[in-house]
Amino acid sequence: MPSEPNQPDLQYQIGAVVLAAGESRRMGEPKMNLPWGNTTVVARVCEVLLASGLEEIRVVTGGGREHVETAVQHLSVQTVFNPKFADQNMIHSLQTGIASLSQNLKATLIVLGDQPQVEADTIRRLTQAFQESSGSLIVPSYHNRRGHPWLVSRSLWPEIFSLRPPSTLRDFLNDHAGQIQYINLDTPTILKDLDTPEDYARERPQGTH
Repeated sequence: MPSEPNQPDLQYQIGAVVLAAGESRRMGEPKMNLPWGNTTVVARVCEVLLASGLEEIRVVTGGGREHVETAVQHLSVQTVFNPKFADQNMIHSLQTGIASLSQNLKATLIVLGDQPQVEADTIRRLTQAFQESSGSLIVPSYHNRRGHPWLVSRSLWPEIFSLRPPSTLRDFLNDHAGQIQYINLDTPTILKDLDTPEDYARERPQGTH
């Protein structure tokens, strides 16, 4: 189906890197594969990205690799393995994911694999902002608190590749604070993820067993 006027084919310009390589130590079990409605946590994240018009999606695995691969095998996404996952630093996962993206992409979303609360409207707002401004960093904000996912243009990928622990993704954003374009959203979902059993019990949809 042809694109509507003024609606560029986002999937050819923007990819997504889903960070799903953690070892789920605080959760006590592989959280990416936990039930979420009629699917799983990480599959729900990928489904929202696909529903938002993105086609090039890389799911970075590490701890619980087999669980994640099984959870998303029915979806049009690709998994890539981060061999340094035990370092517990998302930088390695992000570098692994970005390195696997196609050369034609102009930007990528950085998405948490344990954030099944993510909304398609949030994805669309971020991608639309990039289409309109070509900003190098586009970050969602709720009540002046930045959240996930966020978008980084190809122009900054070399700096991401140069990052080394103990630097974190938060450090990267702080170092580029002057380049951030904030998108104010009226949803707290951008601040939520699943780290503990209490988080999961509180956030999971009704009917999830």
